[in-house]
Amino acid sequence: MSRKAFNAKDAVAVGPYSHAVESGDTVYFSGQTPIDSNTGKLVEGSITEQTEQCFKNLFSVLEAAGLTPDDVVKVNVFLTNMDNFSAMNQVYERQFSSPYPARTTIGVASLPLGAQVEIEMIARKK
Repeated sequence: MSRKAFNAKDAVAVGPYSHAVESGDTVYFSGQTPIDSNTGKLVEGSITEQTEQCFKNLFSVLEAAGLTPDDVVKVNVFLTNMDNFSAMNQVYERQFSSPYPARTTIGVASLPLGAQVEIEMIARKK
């Protein structure tokens, strides 16, 4: 079975993977770290700025797949410091409308390139 992959010019892959892969009517999005596609470097700054960049990258891939934030059904957030949960949550809340996607937030020891946050999603095509 071949995979239908989606890649977006405004998102960066730091390994051998697709930005998203479609399986039936479900699209699985690889985790995005806060890399600025213009510079290829990690966005320096607060968890707020890094979370905003993660969503900018993810929503670019959503668009490449012909989807919108309303199509997202599940989100996984990985934080290197759970003390950043509240600030991340404030950014997260602005990205979606109610009813919000299901979500899991996990504390991890480290993330690629020293990122403070990585976010992945699952969406469903209508």
